[in-house]
Amino acid sequence: MRLNKPNDMNPKRILFVEGDERFLKALARTFVAEGYEVLLAEDGAGAVSTARQEQPDLILLSIYFPPDVAHGGGVSWDGFLILSWIRKMEELKATRVVIVGDEDSAELREQARSAGASGYFPKTCGPDQLLSMVRQLLPQAVANQAAA
Repeated sequence: MRLNKPNDMNPKRILFVEGDERFLKALARTFVAEGYEVLLAEDGAGAVSTARQEQPDLILLSIYFPPDVAHGGGVSWDGFLILSWIRKMEELKATRVVIVGDEDSAELREQARSAGASGYFPKTCGPDQLLSMVRQLLPQAVANQAAA
């Protein structure tokens, strides 16, 4: 699914991969209101497919997902497995990925870094902190908004 603010020219594209539909849509609305184009995926297969087809500027990737029954009969995806698939695709090797988890843990931060993520974001922090992190990772987006 794609959400975007209609009058933006060349917005930065962010793929949100999250199994919690309510959390996903709340964050998506925040980022659309800030001028980003938002792509949504709710499971591992959708994440890999959308990332390959759309080649977003940034991927916000949840760690935990329910079994992917709709795409393979119960494949147990997690954010680190999805990240390893993304890193194998030549066209996505340079794409920045932020792992999003339920807890603020030094162990998860290190695991995210080791897996090739650009950062780790705990859901216990609010959308403003996530927006700030994204602006640091995609600084051109801020310049584009200021020019608009």
